Amino acid sequence: MSTEEAARWQGTFGPILHWPHMALCSITTHLSGSSISFAISDLNWDRLTDVAVGGIVLFIFVVVMVRVLGKRATAQMNNFDWIIAVATGGILASGILLRDISIIEAMVAMAVLGACQFVVTKIFVLYPKIGSIFKADPTLLVHKGVFLRDAMKRERISEEELQSRLRFAGLTDPAAANWVILEPDGKLSVIPRDDSAITEVECLADVEFDREEIEKVDVPDAPQ
Repeated sequence: MSTEEAARWQGTFGPILHWPHMALCSITTHLSGSSISFAISDLNWDRLTDVAVGGIVLFIFVVVMVRVLGKRATAQMNNFDWIIAVATGGILASGILLRDISIIEAMVAMAVLGACQFVVTKIFVLYPKIGSIFKADPTLLVHKGVFLRDAMKRERISEEELQSRLRFAGLTDPAAANWVILEPDGKLSVIPRDDSAITEVECLADVEFDREEIEKVDVPDAPQ
């Protein structure tokens, strides 16, 4: 390459090849400046100790609270349980990390939520009619391998989501499913195909479905 060609190449591509080096130097200078420091000596050890102690204390408190309230405390059997679990987790994190919330305040808040769940679930058991006001009913989405489109539309469940759940249950053909039910906690239950009628199965007595829609279903043959 001649001297003239080398000079032309340097003038054309030199700035392009040089900018990553300049950017790296700029970042290195910025990180080494006074604005950002990773020195261990700059860490607030008192604050870190408070976070560690708070985490241990609140962890022990949550374990004890769950043990006292029983397995239902973490079962998440319906939307109410899910809300309590999420709220408790948020309070737990806030009590550990936020300066404005003391460990005692976090413990009291979690204890109140735990007590509320205990009382409300007790009422649900003693007075089922009251519980039905707060709890969602399970909904039938697939009947004898046929997708119930109206129910799927109401619950905003797509066919792809149902197919995914069928695969998870080990079924490769929708016709192999007797019923697929959307449970109150948002999970999908898959019941394998058999000859039983939905009105004859006791554990499906509370399942919500449109009888007219089911009667119109053209039931496919069960896969061999």
